[in-house]
Amino acid sequence: MYPGLVHAHSGLRWIALVLLLAAVVTAISRWQGRNSYTDGNRKLYLFTLISVHTQLLLGLALLFISPKVDFGQMSDKFYRFYSVEHTVGMLIAIVLITIGYSRSKRATNDTTKHRLVGIFYGIGLLLILASIPWPFRIPGAGWF
Repeated sequence: MYPGLVHAHSGLRWIALVLLLAAVVTAISRWQGRNSYTDGNRKLYLFTLISVHTQLLLGLALLFISPKVDFGQMSDKFYRFYSVEHTVGMLIAIVLITIGYSRSKRATNDTTKHRLVGIFYGIGLLLILASIPWPFRIPGAGWF
């Protein structure tokens, strides 16, 4: 079960990253162009939200069964990354993305909706990129 969850969590990150990048680019371009908030934009933002929440659920499952998570070995950089840095960074990013989506739904102005999504999703994307265990950053981490 553990290898399947790891592969799903690692492989689905690419879908979440592509959707996040597309949502941020769309939101910023429509915000700057003062374009209307269409049903297609709403679906892109919603699917992005769903993809990061799916990653959250897979990550929470891995948090409890992964041998890489060991709160007793905080002095080791490897364990500290997976136990604290990765977990906290991703949680903050997902909270920001959720706040951005929720606040954009309540906004009345189309430009404000795009601005909120662009800012909150953009900050979330940066946090996610900083918290991913890239192979060049963490020894033993893979691309998939």
